[in-house]
Amino acid sequence: MRDAAETKRRLLTAATEEFAERGIAGARVDRIAAAAGCNKAMIYSYFGSKDNLFDAVFGESVARFVLDVPLDTGDLPGYAGKLFDQYEERPDALRLAIWHRLERPEGKWVTEIVLANEIRLLDMERAQKEGRLSDHYTPMELLVLIQSVSTAWTTTNSELGVRTNIPREERRALVVDAVRRLIAEH
Repeated sequence: MRDAAETKRRLLTAATEEFAERGIAGARVDRIAAAAGCNKAMIYSYFGSKDNLFDAVFGESVARFVLDVPLDTGDLPGYAGKLFDQYEERPDALRLAIWHRLERPEGKWVTEIVLANEIRLLDMERAQKEGRLSDHYTPMELLVLIQSVSTAWTTTNSELGVRTNIPREERRALVVDAVRRLIAEH
């Protein structure tokens, strides 16, 4: 007897690799099924379509990311450092997010992302109202800047050779320092 939960887990794992590498359009269900050790009919049985499978993969990735790196308005530099760590350790998460933005610019919004962003923005707004966080930037501006700084090293052109010239610890320290300066009172 087949274990449905295990089969779904294998499909999600294989699909994560396929979508991270090739995006939605470039991914092939036959490769996902082969990597998961099952037939592609199982994909359609469990997920209905390749798009729904991507949604499941991306939603799971986002939910895991949000759990692993909760926003801490009392330590935004530390939060940025943890974001940096996640992007370094889980490059598939960033690639999935990039594919989502490229292939669905006005498309489906993943509930986990919308909810996570609403919570983050409300937490930042509350911290600003309580005087614990500078209000020089709006919560939206601040969140975008922190996310941009934390992904800067992983999205920089490889021709710069940043991964070979600057050790990871130094790149992380630069991210933390940049956010510390970003939120400093002006």
